[in-house]
Amino acid sequence: MATYDDTNIFAKILRGEIPCKKVYEDDWSLAFHDINPQAPQHILVIPKGKYVSIDDFSAKASADEIAGLIRAVGNVARQLGLDAPGYRILANIGLDGGQEVPHLHFHLFGGKKLGPMLRRD
Repeated sequence: MATYDDTNIFAKILRGEIPCKKVYEDDWSLAFHDINPQAPQHILVIPKGKYVSIDDFSAKASADEIAGLIRAVGNVARQLGLDAPGYRILANIGLDGGQEVPHLHFHLFGGKKLGPMLRRD
C-alpha cells in the first residue's frame, strides 16, 4: 500500500491552498468539479481524512467516515439531479487501476448516456 503524500493536489485543496469549484461539503467529505471533465457532470468526491485507497480507507476509517463518504456520493447525485436518469461512480486504485492522485477519490459521472463500462475489444 502506498504511503499518504501530504503534497498531493487533493490534500492541498482540503487545506485551502488550491481552490476548487465546490459542490458539497460536510464533516467527512468534500465534492468538487473535476478540472478535466470526462462527462457533462464529472464530480470528485473525497474523504477529508488521509487515505490513499479504498483498501486503506476500509481498514483505517471510522464507521462515521465510511458512512459519511457514501452519503456524500448520494447527496451529490441527488443535488445534481443524476439519481433518476443514472450515473457512474469510479475509483481508480493503484498503478494498475490508473490512480493518478494518491488520495482516495470517487469520480461521479453523469449528464449523458455513458455506454459500456470498459471498451470492448
